[in-house]
Amino acid sequence: CLVGSEMCIRDRGKVMIKVYVSRFDREVDSEPHLECYEIEQTPQMKVLDAINAINEKYDADISIRSSCRAGQCGSCGILFNGNGALACQKDIKDGAIIEPQNFPVIKDLIVDKSQIEQEVKDLQLSLNPQRHDDDLNENLTPENIKNTKKVRSCIECYSCFATCPVIKFIKTKFGGPYIMRYLSKFESDPRDEFDRLDESLKEGLYKCTSCGKCKAVCPKDINTFGDAIERLREIACKEGKGPLPEHVAFKENIEKTGRSIKAEGPSFIEEVKNDNGSKIALFTGCMVDNKLHHIGEALIDVLEANGITIDIPEGQVCCGSPLIRTGQTDMVQELVDKNNEVFRDYDTVLTICAGCGSTLKNDHPKYGSNLNVMDISEFLVDKLDTDKMKELNTTVTWHDPCHLGRGQGIKGQPRDILEQIPGVTFKEMKYPCQCCGAGGGIKAGHPEIAMTLAKEKAKMIEDTGAESVITICPFCQYNIQDGLDAIDREDIKAMNIIELLQLAYQKD
Repeated sequence: CLVGSEMCIRDRGKVMIKVYVSRFDREVDSEPHLECYEIEQTPQMKVLDAINAINEKYDADISIRSSCRAGQCGSCGILFNGNGALACQKDIKDGAIIEPQNFPVIKDLIVDKSQIEQEVKDLQLSLNPQRHDDDLNENLTPENIKNTKKVRSCIECYSCFATCPVIKFIKTKFGGPYIMRYLSKFESDPRDEFDRLDESLKEGLYKCTSCGKCKAVCPKDINTFGDAIERLREIACKEGKGPLPEHVAFKENIEKTGRSIKAEGPSFIEEVKNDNGSKIALFTGCMVDNKLHHIGEALIDVLEANGITIDIPEGQVCCGSPLIRTGQTDMVQELVDKNNEVFRDYDTVLTICAGCGSTLKNDHPKYGSNLNVMDISEFLVDKLDTDKMKELNTTVTWHDPCHLGRGQGIKGQPRDILEQIPGVTFKEMKYPCQCCGAGGGIKAGHPEIAMTLAKEKAKMIEDTGAESVITICPFCQYNIQDGLDAIDREDIKAMNIIELLQLAYQKD
């Protein structure tokens, strides 16, 4: 009954919902299992309220830790539909799956956190009072204080740890966002006596995929990847301890050609030489310009079908995302300045890569850029002439790139586009926003992690029965296709949404 659960409207106006709760009693159960409960949903009902209602109605005796009920103590951490959350803060939904965090289960939703707590204890995360002398206190600069403030409001709920895809699916040495946040906090404090950078490298600093899920689930909105992991990677590069050798190639290519990906012949920009005098320009990104010309060509076809002209200006260079994500930030300003010069006279800059779009929107303003950037799905969602489309007779599912869904807050527009295409049956996968493993330099530096996460995603896609998985990220597209091929589902194709639209507009 986990699939297709529907809200039930009962007599007297009551709204009844189904809630699935993981149950485990070591005295009688060999492993946790889900049980379904139907309860009345009251206004502003939280997960903790729902658990209490289930216990009261069914005498279920579901065990869960809770204390403050105000999102401050962190004791009621759970998994809500696969993501970390606080039971006292998360709104209950029909069909919700409530599970314990990924620690050994003691009973129901109560887990044993002693292992991670011991790891934290071993790090000796406390300042030595013997080192609180005047010289050290003088070195505690406003910048130090600013950096520690960004990451020190943690309430120990472990939502980030329980949600991190690398920790969840990969058996590897990785401290995850919880440990990295601590290490960054203490690295910023001159009164700390340990080498936190070396510790972060030992804890797997370069095993993070930059998915941003840790920030998305954090009840205190701590940006662990940006303010802790990226920062530690930047320090590692400045001190000659990073990045990974595979990441150096990104920078070398950019220094030589302006692109992070080596060209396989003439670039897309060189081939099209597109200058229409439009006020709308395309930021191609490195993958489309040097490797995936067909996506750029598909975009031109789709825009022409809708009477839209754009410029594809020469001189544009890498957005710098591969450098920022891996800590190689010393030449980012140069890249930002070059792109600002190229695009300064355009009203709108379109992107067809989630990573490029997120970097242009979120990182470039820190370097003085103020371009008006739009993802292609934002731009096209209300401009498509559906009368010109033909029936495609295909079933698709959608993958949310991390740098699109969480990085840019874009989730509805691509789905709206899919719903507009005649003959397309859209089936949502279980966790469309689960990271595929392509980002953060992982595909190059730790391909085994990228492949494991890609296969997890591929299995989810397979379960939908879709013929294609659609996305707006060349890196996701490549990695997911690798995962599909690895589970012997080469018949399922990973496609950019522009390619699907091109098919819809092609004449028979």
